[in-house]
Amino acid sequence: MVQKKIISFINAENEFPANVLNLADRYSCEGADGLFIYNYTGDEASREEFLLTARKIEKQVDIPFFIGIYVNRFEDAKKALYTGASKLVIRKALLPEEDELNEIIARFGKDKFAIEIDMKADFHNARQLDKYYEMGIGTAVLKHIDTTHSFEEAISGTKMQVLIRDGLIRNDLAELLSYSKTEAVITNYFEDKDIYKAKRAVKRQGIDVPLFESLIDFSEFKLMDNGLVPVVVQDYRTREVLMVAYMNEESYKKTIETGKMTYYSRSRQELWVKGETSGHFQYVRFLSLDCDNDTILAKVRQVGAACHTGSYSCFFKKLADRGYIETNPLKILEEDYNIIIDRKNNPKEGSYTNYLFDKGIDKILKKCGEEASEIIIAAKNEGNEELKYEIADFLYHMMVLMAECGLDWEDITRELSNRR
Repeated sequence: MVQKKIISFINAENEFPANVLNLADRYSCEGADGLFIYNYTGDEASREEFLLTARKIEKQVDIPFFIGIYVNRFEDAKKALYTGASKLVIRKALLPEEDELNEIIARFGKDKFAIEIDMKADFHNARQLDKYYEMGIGTAVLKHIDTTHSFEEAISGTKMQVLIRDGLIRNDLAELLSYSKTEAVITNYFEDKDIYKAKRAVKRQGIDVPLFESLIDFSEFKLMDNGLVPVVVQDYRTREVLMVAYMNEESYKKTIETGKMTYYSRSRQELWVKGETSGHFQYVRFLSLDCDNDTILAKVRQVGAACHTGSYSCFFKKLADRGYIETNPLKILEEDYNIIIDRKNNPKEGSYTNYLFDKGIDKILKKCGEEASEIIIAAKNEGNEELKYEIADFLYHMMVLMAECGLDWEDITRELSNRR
């Protein structure tokens, strides 16, 4: 059975981009299952600014988001979905011309396209909704609904994925999620509320929602003599070890309940929420227990610095260095990319990288094309030594192109992740 979801929406019309980004990030950290951000204003400048904000959200936020925007041409839809949005939402009253709509659907498919319908002004039943499904629109976002049996009955047979948008939860959240066709409720109710708390309340009413829960009871942990268990804390994206702390049963349960790393201070003999005074919270992404049940590994989203010294990680004092060749693929690619960016920002005389930047995009593209051809030739020859060399050459020139065009490895890996 598919879990029901709670999606937070943000009206970006006449709102500062920084406020939209901050709110999106907060929703992501505090338990929302997705985001719906929209700005349906028709002027080009507002639309471009909104798309830029959406691209920033895609880089910073690690939950899927829908984007609602005014679409007149195929190019508008392409720009919206190229922000990394998982769905494009268009209001029924603002649907583009049939030819443009067909081109959009043919290119991106029904799973990428949603129609928003005001049920108070224009009530639709399953038969009417299915007409949009046959057009190639896979999802209906229904707002201003009346929570009556007739509503559920009216939509129960539709082929469309149904999401209910309910501003400030004027209706009962559990009731909205209980409808058999409802896959998610989209709301801005949680701007000043606790999403995890609302989810737990819904769960108690028998509705399955994504919730942070411990799969192993604390009683099964092997504790130290002082009743604590050590916790190794790691950045969930980079895998960098940030710090080591300790938990007792109460702090562990508090961590599960709130989604924020909560520890037990051995010196103060009390619970402490990481970041409560500094603002440098750690939001839980994954918890695991070692083979002996005596150490927790926590993968977290770290806000700010983990260390009280201001260092991102507490482990910054070098003790010994044997020296080794780093072969972690993403680490190597990130380090090489950072060198390329440094050359771009701080030119060095005689640098081949700076030569490429000075010559401009056409030269960089020419070199990418040449290196791609070299890969093809090398792959046709016996052995793989030459191929290895040519692939490395291509990756270098591709990173120069990425730097020239304002992309980084986070952009690329995000896009690859969206395709899984």
